[in-house]
Amino acid sequence: MTLKQSVLSSLAFLLVTSVSHAAAPQVVVSIKPIHSLVASIMRGVGEPNLIVEGAASPHTYSMKPSNALALQNANIVFWVGHGLEAFLEKPLQSLGSSAKIVELDDAPGLKKLKFREGGAFEVHDDGNEHKAETAGTDDHAHAEGHDHGEGAFDMHLWLDPTNAKAMAAEIEKTLAAADPDNAGAYKANLAALNARLDTLDRTLAETVAPIKDKPFIVFHDAYQYFEHRYQVKVAGSITVSPETLPGAERLSEIHKKIEELGATCVFAEPQFEPKLVNVVLEGTVAKSGTLDPEAATLAAGPDLYFQLMETIGTSLKTCLSSPS
Repeated sequence: MTLKQSVLSSLAFLLVTSVSHAAAPQVVVSIKPIHSLVASIMRGVGEPNLIVEGAASPHTYSMKPSNALALQNANIVFWVGHGLEAFLEKPLQSLGSSAKIVELDDAPGLKKLKFREGGAFEVHDDGNEHKAETAGTDDHAHAEGHDHGEGAFDMHLWLDPTNAKAMAAEIEKTLAAADPDNAGAYKANLAALNARLDTLDRTLAETVAPIKDKPFIVFHDAYQYFEHRYQVKVAGSITVSPETLPGAERLSEIHKKIEELGATCVFAEPQFEPKLVNVVLEGTVAKSGTLDPEAATLAAGPDLYFQLMETIGTSLKTCLSSPS
């Protein structure tokens, strides 16, 4: 090969590489746990853009100009769906109208659980299913962002690794169709992600095994999927939806439930008012802890999902294992 041919060959390689890189889709993701799955599958190909950053919550989020620009430029948008990120509904219709919108609560293979209404739950004899009791009506209105209509289900789907695998498969399928040049990379990344998720699933089962019989109270009813997967005992929630502050009747009911069931821990969430947890704990021997279902305190990226799930398992074990 002559020098001229070598130079031309090198230029052609650089051009193909540049075109391939430029052809990678512009991807926008709504929340951190889903962004982590997308980032894992796009590893080595591109970086997805995250909307709900930092300690913000999708339940109370307001769009920023940078989010609007990202949606305008997006080729693909991944979100959980109408029942969680209500703030995205209108922007997706206008700003994201030219993008492919992927609602991951429609992913094949998802295990979906119906909403539970009320603040206190009773555990059935088999330990597997939980029935909601009727709570006081003072704070039973349904806030925007949680669709509790007929047939509605809990949108915190990612808190079961088997659901994470189902969503990851849909993410990989969408990316490969939009960007066939990198389909091989997406497929390999999905295989690696699934292996990590299988390991995570086994680890979490081992982590919570010693405390499965100990009831606890959570800030809002976001943990059904973790609860059903690992058979831990959530005895109730302080509020149905974090947008709706609980009234005196709800707080009194949860306080009684702690005493009746011997709940040893009440878990706050970093995005919401911790004083409510202190009110519920007053006069009981229960301790407080923190659970973070939306990863508000974690740095976004491919490892976030694993850190999120491991932290939930560790937080439960630490609080529920320690003496009162």
